[in-house]
Amino acid sequence: MHHSSSSTLSRRFVLQIGMIFCATLFFFVDHSSAETPKAFVLQEQGDLKWYRGNLHTHSHWSDGDDYLGNIALWYRDNGYHFLSFTDHNVLAQGVRWVDVEKTKGGQTAFDKLLKNFPDQIETREEEGVLQVRLRTFGEVERRFNKPGEFLLIQGEEISDKYDRYPIHMNASNVGELITPRGGASVAETIQNNVNAVMTQRERTGQSTLIHLNHPNFGFAVTAEDLMRVVGEKFFEVYNGHPSVYNAGNDTHSSTERMWDIILTRRIDEFELPLMYGIAVDDGHNYHRIPSRQAEPGRGWVVVLADELSAETLVQALEAGKFYASSGVALKRIAVDGKQMNVEVEPVEGETYTIEFIGTRQGYDPRSEPVVDENGEPVRATRRYSDDIGQILQSSEGTSAAYTFQGDEIYVRARITSSAVHPNPSEVGDKKQAWIQPVVVNGSDSE
Repeated sequence: MHHSSSSTLSRRFVLQIGMIFCATLFFFVDHSSAETPKAFVLQEQGDLKWYRGNLHTHSHWSDGDDYLGNIALWYRDNGYHFLSFTDHNVLAQGVRWVDVEKTKGGQTAFDKLLKNFPDQIETREEEGVLQVRLRTFGEVERRFNKPGEFLLIQGEEISDKYDRYPIHMNASNVGELITPRGGASVAETIQNNVNAVMTQRERTGQSTLIHLNHPNFGFAVTAEDLMRVVGEKFFEVYNGHPSVYNAGNDTHSSTERMWDIILTRRIDEFELPLMYGIAVDDGHNYHRIPSRQAEPGRGWVVVLADELSAETLVQALEAGKFYASSGVALKRIAVDGKQMNVEVEPVEGETYTIEFIGTRQGYDPRSEPVVDENGEPVRATRRYSDDIGQILQSSEGTSAAYTFQGDEIYVRARITSSAVHPNPSEVGDKKQAWIQPVVVNGSDSE
């Protein structure tokens, strides 16, 4: 569609205003500096505990194949401490009746509901068709929430698009429904939805976490789209859905490769906060586990906090006090002015490779577009030098320490188990954990 130059300028002005607005809202976020990393220790002590949770979940309120209660029960009984329900463009509120047989889960899900909650089901018949009322988030929350043990969090998957590209973002601990905002590009669509969440957060005072979902779903989002977004500092480096191409392909970068490109340019060029990587399930299917459907139990975050509340969890996540995992558990993460230390919670029979990854100052910043067989540019993350996202050190064992050389722009860590994931996003995936990056020396490269 043709747009006039005046409308193009108007869109650019709106985007710039939105970015300035978000930057103003988030003046309290630490920006990169050339100083040594701030010292911290992440381990259980005193009131601080590790809380395991999933931030991407679907139910019968959108395209999941089970009821809220059944899903919550699975997570509670499988060692999780918190769960965010994030159905597409809807909150689980109000009265909704559904035909049992027409739901995604059909009779199988309903029979499970009868078994699990025989005294909490409302049914009726309409013209001979059995219907059941979907329980609201509030009703299920009251049934399951237990202080210090289990917490349900209201969320939404804001499901937008630009052209044919799906742009999905999760808002966890959201107070009110947020409608997709659209935009004149992928990057602007992301920014507009971030702005909407931040506006609600500022107006209500309720801490809401916004993160970008599965960038390689439909190969919609490139590193270049995400690296300049203001007010959003989380994306899914691991998504458990089997159709989101975490590992990329011959044309498109893996999500981890995108992460290193984003971190390098975001810190070194744009002086924006770190981008954190999370792991999620994106569960839709709950009845034939394990299978190659989109099932629970594949990816999660583990957050260090002094209480199990939505507000505290969001604050801890935003402070980087967590790690992402698809099966590896950690005891301790520590950073001081000299080193990053990692200690694994070992499982008998497994061995571990601990890799420290980063980009050094003086890296080659050049990049080139990906092209097709005709030499035409493809919409994909550009090709960058291997200087970006180098493996700085690799070792075997249950603990490792990396000594900062002082010229690293950032350092993060990845732990890979010898054990294959029992129900992976992509066949052959090993169990892994991802430690969040720290800025070491974020001044502009010369």
